[in-house]
Amino acid sequence: MSFPSEKKDDDEGLGYERPFRGVDKAHVIQEARMFNDPNVEPARCIQLMTKLLYLLGKGENFSSKESTESIFFPMTKLFQSKDEKLRRMMYLVIKELKPDSDCVIIVTSTLTKDMNATNDLFRANAIRVLCTITDTAMLTAIERYLKQAIVDKQPLVASAALVAGMKLMKSNPDVVKRWAANDKSSQMVQYHALSLLYNIKKSDRLAVSKLVAQLSKTQLKSPLAQCLLIRYTVTVMAEGNTQDRSYYEFLENCLRHRSEMVIFEAARAICQLPNVSQRELTPAITVLQLFLSSPKPSLRFAAVRALNRVAMAFPLTVTSCNLDLENMISDSNRSIATLAITTLLKTGSESSVDRLMKQISSFMSEIADEFKIMVVDAIRALCLKYPQKHRVLINFLSTILREEGGFEFKKAITDTMLALINDIPDAVEPGLLHLCEFIEDCEFTYLSTQILHVLGKRGPKTSHPGRYIRHIYNRIILENATVRSAAVTSLAKFGAQVPSLRSNIITLLRRCVHDADDEVRDRSTFYGTILASESEPMIKKYIVDVVPHKLDGVQKAIEDYIEASDFTTSFNFAKAVTMPIHVPTKEAKKTPQQAVAEVAANAGSSIASKRQETGTIYADLLNQIPEFAGFGALFTSSPPVNLTESEAEYVVTCIKHVFPEHIVFHFNIKNTMEEEQLENVCVELDLSDCPGCSFVASIPSDAIKFEQPGMAYVAIRRTKAMANMFLKNCKLTFVRKEYDPTSGEVAPDGDEDDYPLDEIEVGLSDYTKPLSLPDFRSALEKYKSISDAVVAIQETLGMDACENSASVSSAARQHRLLLSGVLLGELAVLVRADLRTSASNVVEMKLMIRSQTPEVSEAVLEAVSS
Repeated sequence: MSFPSEKKDDDEGLGYERPFRGVDKAHVIQEARMFNDPNVEPARCIQLMTKLLYLLGKGENFSSKESTESIFFPMTKLFQSKDEKLRRMMYLVIKELKPDSDCVIIVTSTLTKDMNATNDLFRANAIRVLCTITDTAMLTAIERYLKQAIVDKQPLVASAALVAGMKLMKSNPDVVKRWAANDKSSQMVQYHALSLLYNIKKSDRLAVSKLVAQLSKTQLKSPLAQCLLIRYTVTVMAEGNTQDRSYYEFLENCLRHRSEMVIFEAARAICQLPNVSQRELTPAITVLQLFLSSPKPSLRFAAVRALNRVAMAFPLTVTSCNLDLENMISDSNRSIATLAITTLLKTGSESSVDRLMKQISSFMSEIADEFKIMVVDAIRALCLKYPQKHRVLINFLSTILREEGGFEFKKAITDTMLALINDIPDAVEPGLLHLCEFIEDCEFTYLSTQILHVLGKRGPKTSHPGRYIRHIYNRIILENATVRSAAVTSLAKFGAQVPSLRSNIITLLRRCVHDADDEVRDRSTFYGTILASESEPMIKKYIVDVVPHKLDGVQKAIEDYIEASDFTTSFNFAKAVTMPIHVPTKEAKKTPQQAVAEVAANAGSSIASKRQETGTIYADLLNQIPEFAGFGALFTSSPPVNLTESEAEYVVTCIKHVFPEHIVFHFNIKNTMEEEQLENVCVELDLSDCPGCSFVASIPSDAIKFEQPGMAYVAIRRTKAMANMFLKNCKLTFVRKEYDPTSGEVAPDGDEDDYPLDEIEVGLSDYTKPLSLPDFRSALEKYKSISDAVVAIQETLGMDACENSASVSSAARQHRLLLSGVLLGELAVLVRADLRTSASNVVEMKLMIRSQTPEVSEAVLEAVSS
């Protein structure tokens, strides 16, 4: 294709000719008249359509009249031409223009003729265009042609029909599910057929498992299809089928495939398997090691990237590749060299750290930020592994911190240095000094405020706290209002904790009372007054040991307290801190049932988000049920617990809602049987092993259709004690009726049936909700009742982690977990668990529990020991 020569864009210095320079919509519409010429010139038409596609790609909008009358209708006359290049360009323009319904009828008849033409290229492209522009009403008219095309002998046509099916799955899945593909002679057709088959069955886990099991016993001709099957196998294994050895044996057999693409895909899949053992990983590592010496850069890059990901979890297994990785440090491809270096950092020994740092420094400026971040993450893990090398590593980080880079790169370095300061005591002072130098030229407000916060927290406890004052005060003079506010707070903490600097700090704060920003003036006035008072209790309370709270929750609690007009009881601040606040959004309103169904479907977040964000949703739902009206305020709701297998005919999950004297068991029920409708669905519980408990109400679900969620409830009155309960012999009872999915008719008569469920356990975590305390240590000192015990993990107690203590490095040998929560009765409790790995690789834990009453601490201890 040739274009008229145009002037080079010297202003931009591009150095090449731009064929579409100066092209505009009016010019293209004017030129479109050539489509009406009796003697069509295909070359000129192709050139004009290319300009049109260029404008559409830029986002140029054509009105309905312009696209229809000026372009589309004149262009349809070009269907008379048999030029293949012209016809292919016409197909592209039709797909991009997306004609309206009236035009679709005209073009569909023309494209249908092309689908029955003798030219295979016309047939395939016509199918691709039709599936893009057709709607549901027109689909039935062309479905017969698409089904014929799927089994066509020409691979080009069959693949086009299969790709069309994948696009139509989004809008008309029921139509596509009736199709069948049986042509496996072509590799391309085999790949597209497998992809479409998976898309049809992906909502049915059992069907997908059978598909993978069946195909894994055969040898697919297409390497692409084999790679696709490997990915589907990993998906099935990730859903809970890791115990089936046949899946792993299939992946291991693929390591001996004749195609390098399949071999790598199998090796990568094995490395990503959940709970993979070191023995299972060894064959994949061996294959990846062979790829490291491949002459193909793509294979070397893929292999070293896969090893880089494995090295964090299995460093000893990857150590066998260290010699090959060291040879790749000098690779001409800097991306490969960077991945090799970062992998060596994860697997190397302490003696190799200095040498690796020198090699990294030589090319850090030549690689992209994405790979620089990978290097920083590897250095963080290495420093935690070898703390005595922190000086070398921190100096390297400070050097690259002063170089050019984007926000994500700078943030990765800052986070790494802060992590080293928290975990390595000897790294505190050098790390803070390097961060002080960085904020002198930092252009990112977020990073400056984060560093100032750490300076205020750590700086006063160093041997020479006065050295940091100059850097902090410079921020008040030179930076924006947000950074100035953070600097004022940081200065106040120095004045509060270092008496020798207090008078100087007060002087600096008084200079800030005339600042242009309200926040800076208020903070400087407040902190200056507190420090000048010389009242150590006030200084400790309002500057040193400040516990941030959600003021919205406190405000809402105070409003409720005043509205109740019951001032005989004192205001409960613990309840105010944890009160969930419902924030209205601009999205369409959802019913409580829809909101709960969405929460249950996405139950994978942290304990705090599960309970605090959904508390209002559950409360709104339960308040609408008359039987639960007298239960009082909802205290907490548990995350959903599975009572059946995910592949079962009826999938049931249970949410436990705890009230002051009652528990409501909320069951979400899903019917996976397509030809059945369940009616009068309820759950029966056995309370024989729960002395003191009694039934209050049972609310069934009226009807549950295929793939539609239903809800049932059972309410019981519990004992006042927070005792563990085990509800056995639970079962789902219902009336099963036949359902015709085509006509939607339901049989008038049905059969009564039941389905067994797993037992339901109610423990301490169900009586507990998280308590958000960012400054855990200062809050811990407020409680005087102390009891030592041993604790398991965060989910066992149902509490929230404080001060980001839930994040643990994979290389850490010891860790401190800080938990906080509020038990039923608004009793706050704090837990500190010190975890350490012994020489025999056994995790030892030391537990400290502090609460308002000894009974609460004993309840926590009993829950853990049981």
